[in-house]
Amino acid sequence: MVYLTRRETFNAAHRLYNEHWSEEKNKEFFGKCANKNWHGHNYTLFVTVKGNPHPDTGFIMDVKKLSKITKEVIVNRLDHTNLNLDVDFIPKGLHPTTENMVKIIWEQLAPHITECELHCIKLWETENIYCEYYGE
Repeated sequence: MVYLTRRETFNAAHRLYNEHWSEEKNKEFFGKCANKNWHGHNYTLFVTVKGNPHPDTGFIMDVKKLSKITKEVIVNRLDHTNLNLDVDFIPKGLHPTTENMVKIIWEQLAPHITECELHCIKLWETENIYCEYYGE
């Protein structure tokens, strides 16, 4: 089995805040991420597919096609948005944490990967924080 990864980037803002909690509890739990004026990240998205190289091309998937799909389905719809307010495929009220975002990105992208199999979504929120999701 061969694994191929494409990296893309986008910028987005969000706020982590539980409306059922007090302002103090939100600040205590979420810290700066509960800022009422939002905060942003320069995200790095890694999309990994798997399969066997095709005998005619040597590719498991044309990486230009993977990039095009990822940009159209994910990046162009997330870049320079407020993840809490602007993105129609993020359920209202769901915290747009890195943990939730990898699952949402998988759900959006998986139907478009047809010539091989989606293996992993990895999303870097900061240089020290990232999540991976394998569709499980």
